[in-house]
Amino acid sequence: MKPAEYRREITRPTFAPQVVADQLRDGYWLESPDIDGDGQPDLFGYGLALGEIYWYQNPDWTRRLVVDRVRMPVGADYADITGNGHPDIIVCHELYGPIGTIHDPDPRGGKIDWIENPGDAGKTEDRWQRHYIGRTTGMHRLRVGYFTQRERLEVIGLPIVAVEDVHAVLPVVMFTQPDDVRSAEEWPMTVIDDTHFRMIHGAEKKSGLIPGSDLESILLASDEGVTWLYFDEPTQSWQRVLIGTGELTQFQQTGFRGSGDLDAGRVGDDPMAYVAAVEPFHGNTVAVYVKDSKGTEKEPSWKRFLLDVYGDPNENGEGPGHQIVCADFDGDGEDEFLVALRGPWPWQGVMYYKAIDLENGVFTKWRVADESVARIATGDFNGDGRLDFATIAYAVDNYYVAKDAKLMLYQNQTARKDR
Repeated sequence: MKPAEYRREITRPTFAPQVVADQLRDGYWLESPDIDGDGQPDLFGYGLALGEIYWYQNPDWTRRLVVDRVRMPVGADYADITGNGHPDIIVCHELYGPIGTIHDPDPRGGKIDWIENPGDAGKTEDRWQRHYIGRTTGMHRLRVGYFTQRERLEVIGLPIVAVEDVHAVLPVVMFTQPDDVRSAEEWPMTVIDDTHFRMIHGAEKKSGLIPGSDLESILLASDEGVTWLYFDEPTQSWQRVLIGTGELTQFQQTGFRGSGDLDAGRVGDDPMAYVAAVEPFHGNTVAVYVKDSKGTEKEPSWKRFLLDVYGDPNENGEGPGHQIVCADFDGDGEDEFLVALRGPWPWQGVMYYKAIDLENGVFTKWRVADESVARIATGDFNGDGRLDFATIAYAVDNYYVAKDAKLMLYQNQTARKDR
């Protein structure tokens, strides 16, 4: 991809903002499943302090309480656990103790629950039923899918810190769906890796990355940088592929290194043509990893390009970056990527990047949202065939609390392209 080829193709992204909920008391996580089964994506979201998980019904965004009294819910995903056609919520909780920071993991916490969609969501105000899956201290992210086989759902659990130390080695674990999900006391757990990863912050489930396999795999952002983790069916073993070591120059100043969050972008027939990352943990640096000529199709070699630095690390060694999302927003068949910035201003909102010359790491960018952002969820929320996105503000005590925290919807008004 050369600049001349892209000059006439670039369309300025335009998104119309809409407030879904304002004056949030806390904010952190956001997802966009079709909860009520009407064919339109809805939203569910929450913060860490109140222990209340809400879902918001498309199109009028009526807010309904799913569950309360969940102590410190952190990462989440969704899947149809019961097989009844309705997405259930899977959430990890009880990460920290009384201090409420990464230096204070709860040794009895790190629990994962699945929360059962009643199937008549939108017609009842009843609380959803919680079911226990399992636990590992420091649980912070999880991803649900079919990673080693295709018969039972699997939940990969990813701690961020250990009791021994913030930067101690962590166990990556997997829970496998039991025969009877409603009556099971917990799901069987296996350890994927307990010798390699430290301070895992970002995890993205991806399909179509394993040649010749329809299993899903996972991209991890950790102290080690950017890693692709997948199950190899012929050898029946887990494989780690290091794509890049992340941000290393700030370590003496901040104590953090590697990568904080990431996603893979598709270009042409390549579902992982590049990997975009915000680095390091809660970092201020945006970088992309691009395949170079030194590698092969089976064993690619990656080159890192630094795109932007958003401010200086604060007194805790942290920057404003929290999430990366890759998706095709302009309809040209190639992925752009969004960067979620929590703030303070001007390092706040959503930045939109599009490849101009991928081989040389050249991207153009626009700011497409101004509000504080912890997480981004995507979906065609208005049914016009264009991909929209929604955001929730970052409002977390002991880290960063956004002013006038909001849950926002940004409807895509970018001019359509003919591929």
